[in-house]
Amino acid sequence: MFPNTILAGCLLALSHAVSVVSSRSDYDVSPSGVPPFTIKPIAELVVVNKVIAPDGFARSATLAGGIFPGPLIKAQKNDNFSINVVNRLHDQNMPLATSVHWHGIQQKKTNWADGASFITQCPIPQNRSFLHEFSAHDQTGTFWYHSHFSTQYCDGLRGPLVIYDPEDPHQELYDIDDENTIITLSDWYHDPTPKLNKIFGPVTSNSTLINGLGRYRGGPKSPLSVINVEQGKRYRFRIIGLSCDPSYNFTIDGHTMTIIEADGIETIPETVDSLPVLAGQRYSVVVFANQPVDNYWVRAPTNQPNQTFEGGLNQAILRYNGAPDEDPTSTPGPYILPFNEGRLAPLLSIPVPGFPEIGKADVNINLLATTVNGVFRVNNVSYHNPPTPVLLQMLSGARHPSDLLPSESVYELPSNKVVEIALPNTGLAFGGPHPIHLHGHTFAVVRTSGSSTTNFVNPIWRDTVTMGSTGDNVTIRFVTDNSGPWFLHCHIDFHLNHGFAVVMAEARDKIATVNASIPASWVSLCPSNQPSSQARLGFFNTTTSRPGSSNLTTLQ
Repeated sequence: MFPNTILAGCLLALSHAVSVVSSRSDYDVSPSGVPPFTIKPIAELVVVNKVIAPDGFARSATLAGGIFPGPLIKAQKNDNFSINVVNRLHDQNMPLATSVHWHGIQQKKTNWADGASFITQCPIPQNRSFLHEFSAHDQTGTFWYHSHFSTQYCDGLRGPLVIYDPEDPHQELYDIDDENTIITLSDWYHDPTPKLNKIFGPVTSNSTLINGLGRYRGGPKSPLSVINVEQGKRYRFRIIGLSCDPSYNFTIDGHTMTIIEADGIETIPETVDSLPVLAGQRYSVVVFANQPVDNYWVRAPTNQPNQTFEGGLNQAILRYNGAPDEDPTSTPGPYILPFNEGRLAPLLSIPVPGFPEIGKADVNINLLATTVNGVFRVNNVSYHNPPTPVLLQMLSGARHPSDLLPSESVYELPSNKVVEIALPNTGLAFGGPHPIHLHGHTFAVVRTSGSSTTNFVNPIWRDTVTMGSTGDNVTIRFVTDNSGPWFLHCHIDFHLNHGFAVVMAEARDKIATVNASIPASWVSLCPSNQPSSQARLGFFNTTTSRPGSSNLTTLQ
């Protein structure tokens, strides 16, 4: 049924594994300069524990398909997705339940498949599976997937997802766009997340991984990723912020980058020589390989203190065909074309909904984030996971916003209304810049960070936006045309874990459109020994769920 099954040990990927000496032993890691393992949108994604050493330090990790990053999910425009997530986790030092969120996919009429634990589903228990079936009509571009259970994706469960457009309006600007031109940026930790979750303050990563490889301070000279190019060719690099915490300043020595996509939205080309990439954000940039044949450093220092390039830290290699197999000697800068989010604009005009003035939407919400003793609050309320998923609550009879849990963290949004959300940065929420992600939508950024002016004419639309610096008041707009509960949260996963989130309960009167597609297996994810869940399950009418849905598969 699933021809692209990923074996737990990822035996199929051995053709692109190399052995590196870690601080403890020899382990397989994905080497530089090879295509990532890919699967189609109809596939089985097996979540396993496996010891890997992407920076030379061996640790048990939680992985999709046993590799890091997880396999590329490679789709074409208007493909249907049918991905069976199988939980084969066994390492009791890390979470044994899981869920997978498809970041940036809007899930029109399929809120139940969004993968956000305690919002749209119960987590997938150990030795169980769950089939996610959804479409992404008219969505194209660069996306990703990751665990949305606790801080599990920081233990490794994250990977790229790309929907290719055969009629890409930018295709004349580049020559090559394939598996080899995806660039993932991620942080890596030597301690498992249950230990890191006890930190109520800054959490510092041990290393930066570019395409899954990197080095840590004081560690061995592990392999670095190599991005191969041919002189005279133009490359569409899809840069994906897989980070759990830090943001990156992405540069390529001696080369400029022309932005043509942000978070799945084609943009008017904008040339920069440095690019900030926050957790959850994605960009496509065109890079012209027009320099002498040589090796050039690809740099991605984080916003964390004491950053260095010494010994290859925070770096990968751009290697021209014919260049020697050695480290670059290139130098950074000068940087004269800085990134400005306010200069980004959609290639095809997307009208901003509502009256073009701040505070004049149908629904206006101000979300003030603060920190008290390491715990985040939004409008004085810290988010906690509810005992029953919010979607199940909405389907099973909760009649008033005050009935929905978690109490005071759920905002009721009527259908087909213009919503404006202001995100003032007062400096009272530590650990910025904070990337704010809204599930189920792209939104117009009518006021960007670093600016007090508004843009209701041609602002960028995206799904993850920075709150900027103290004094900024980033403001977004969207229309409530997608029924269901949608998570809005800081994408620094440790901040989310400590309360930086709210839920938008959208278009409750249209929830029947979601109910019609829910499989019976979705209900069975919730534990039978949880009274609060079962009380609500009794109200849920599974007879209206999609016909022919199979029950949840139990793996032996």
